[in-house]
Amino acid sequence: MLNARQPAGQKSGRGSAAADSHPASLRGLTNEEARHRTCEFGLNTTADAVQHPLRLILSKFIAPVPCLLEAAIVLQLVLGEYVEAAIIALLLLFNAALGYFQEGRAQATIAALKSRLALNAVARRDGSWTILPAAELVPGDVVKLTLGSVVAADVRIAEGTVLLDQSMLTGESMPIEATSGSDTYAGALVRRGEAIAEVTATGTRTRFGRTAELVRTAYVASSQQKAVLQIVIYLAAINGVLTAGLVAYAFMIHMTAGEIIPLALIAVLASVPVALPATFTLATAIGAQALAKKGVLPTRLSAVDEAGTMNVLCVDKTGTLTRNELAVTAIVPMAGFDEADVVSLARLASSDAGQDPVDAAVRAAAIGNPPEDFPKLTAFIPFDPATKMAEATAIDATGATVRIVKGALAKVAELSQPSVTASTKAAELEARGFRVLGVAVGSGSPLRLAGLIALSDPPRTDTAACIANLHDLGVPVVMVTGDAAATAAVVAQAVGIKGGICPPGSIPAEIRPEDFAVFAGVLPEDKFTLVKAFQKAGYKVGMCGDGANDAPALRQAEIGIAVSTATDVAKSAAGVVLMEPGLAGIQASVIAGRVAFQRILTYTLRSIIHKVRQILFLAAGLVMTDHAILTPMLMVISMITGDFLAMSSTTDNVRPSSRPNSWRIGRLTLAGTLMGIIDLAFCVSVLAIGKYDLRLDIETLRTLTLVTLVFSGQALYYVVRERRHLWSSRPSNIVIVCSIADLLIIPTLAVTGTLMAPLPVSIVLSIFAAAAVFAFVLDAIKLTIFRRFQMD
Repeated sequence: MLNARQPAGQKSGRGSAAADSHPASLRGLTNEEARHRTCEFGLNTTADAVQHPLRLILSKFIAPVPCLLEAAIVLQLVLGEYVEAAIIALLLLFNAALGYFQEGRAQATIAALKSRLALNAVARRDGSWTILPAAELVPGDVVKLTLGSVVAADVRIAEGTVLLDQSMLTGESMPIEATSGSDTYAGALVRRGEAIAEVTATGTRTRFGRTAELVRTAYVASSQQKAVLQIVIYLAAINGVLTAGLVAYAFMIHMTAGEIIPLALIAVLASVPVALPATFTLATAIGAQALAKKGVLPTRLSAVDEAGTMNVLCVDKTGTLTRNELAVTAIVPMAGFDEADVVSLARLASSDAGQDPVDAAVRAAAIGNPPEDFPKLTAFIPFDPATKMAEATAIDATGATVRIVKGALAKVAELSQPSVTASTKAAELEARGFRVLGVAVGSGSPLRLAGLIALSDPPRTDTAACIANLHDLGVPVVMVTGDAAATAAVVAQAVGIKGGICPPGSIPAEIRPEDFAVFAGVLPEDKFTLVKAFQKAGYKVGMCGDGANDAPALRQAEIGIAVSTATDVAKSAAGVVLMEPGLAGIQASVIAGRVAFQRILTYTLRSIIHKVRQILFLAAGLVMTDHAILTPMLMVISMITGDFLAMSSTTDNVRPSSRPNSWRIGRLTLAGTLMGIIDLAFCVSVLAIGKYDLRLDIETLRTLTLVTLVFSGQALYYVVRERRHLWSSRPSNIVIVCSIADLLIIPTLAVTGTLMAPLPVSIVLSIFAAAAVFAFVLDAIKLTIFRRFQMD
């Protein structure tokens, strides 16, 4: 019968009863019983919080920009403009396919990664031990836990003793001894020993599974989604008013319905940032590809952008800041011994191989051979959980037999002469969060205490430098760990995390990163709560961890970062997975996100300027000519050659932001509107010359308008791509090629009279020259505007 800690809804069955009353005779389940329990309890798996492919596809067609394009398609079909409608539909499909393809690639990669982490288990079925997939375990199964295996479900030990590393679940770096009657949890790693255990909970009812379920409830909208929505709303508000005024004026001058409807359609097309979603996707995809070359895997594309906006990073300690392996931190010899003596004696009382973390740490510290006259090992007794010591027998240089013990200081002290110095030193080391071992040697009783060995989980070699670099980038780091406060404080000091330690207890609902630098002794729910508290305070939160206990916080954070040794639940919850050891990938992610942001910012600002300018230009043209100065077909051509060729900005050479990114859409819109009005003055001047000086007819004026939009658009792009003067950096090769294409395609069509009325070469070249001069004038004005709106 299971104890009170058994999760509700899971029964023990006959296997469990046998475990409690007759541990040695555990027979396990029959395959038939296992099938019945699978039907009752389900598979030993946790559901992924992954969006269904069909829902993912539909989401690409119901966002603000796709809806506006769909409205334009309907209008064109009503007007019988099937070619134009087909072109817009292709643009819509291109946007959707690009987003789905890139997100699908990331999901496929993480799925492949997870498949390599699938577990098997050794269970007793029909009276014999069988290797089966961990997903097929059910409550009541009898399983064998062996060295190096991962516990596949929540179990209770029935026979044997094992040393368990539960750091992935609890955040505690020190392994624990589990004996008969001990409960342990799915995801724990067996570091030493062998045991037989009974499964008490599977799937979502395990501690691991309950944490995974919490992951499914976590959600935060990406900055990208919010930015696109805000930009569309701002543009819709501005251009909606302008379009209404445009249509109203058309009625005033008694334009026919056959002229007004195309005019309204042109206004809708002119106001839609057609390629904006595709540009966001492409910029982050390029950033993701660059990160992949550095050993960083973004599991969703928005994580690249979020890395650039992050302005506080919460970091788990064990396995993230530290190596998640014990190491000898300090050696304190007693009188008559030196450090080499202490570690060499401890080495004699350690196994030559195996996964016992204490023995491995001592082996690593005992580099080199001991002196020739040092005792020679004759017998070794491994660590015994009952005595909490390991023991060796050796022959010293005189031929005498000596006994060497290594283990818990309290147990070693019972066999040794009392030492006040040892007690004082041990207390100091334990206060610093270290685990202290005693080493004693002698040929009689009592033994002589040789010294103390302090063990800890040391920080990764690159951790301090990474934290310092993040601080320079404007990203403070906060430690969040399930480990004890004393241990956390030592690690924090070692890696350069400076600040106070949060008092024990629940996480306050209102808290800011500057309040505390270390949160110790926290549960998975506390990490989740802390991330939400920082978000409530207005921060863009990053969370870096490796265990199932970190998964809820990883999912809730704007950007969750899983280290290379993380569990599969942590990796699937995270937005970024570091495929290489160390934390250098975090800094790389931040820089990649800021580069992507600058590229997207350039395209977005250009789009705002264009869309504001185009509606006003349509209005000015209507007033000057009493006609629409563009046709739907010319507007579609302008969109293809302008908006989509401008997507080359996603490859441009840019400087990453010096501080965390922030989408200030209001300022961006105001700056874009001001620059759009200046650009409008240039375009209207060209149109006025064509209308009043050159006296061109309406069809030729439409060609003139399209050519003017192309040349002014290129001038605008080169002005806004640089936060300083336009000549401050060289564009990428792709940008240059796309600019040349844009400058050649429509002017060539205009000169040859293809799809539009012909325009003399002399006029085309004159507009180009005027646009070049305009670029330098606008560049000077831009610097003032950027400074005013803090965009420089």
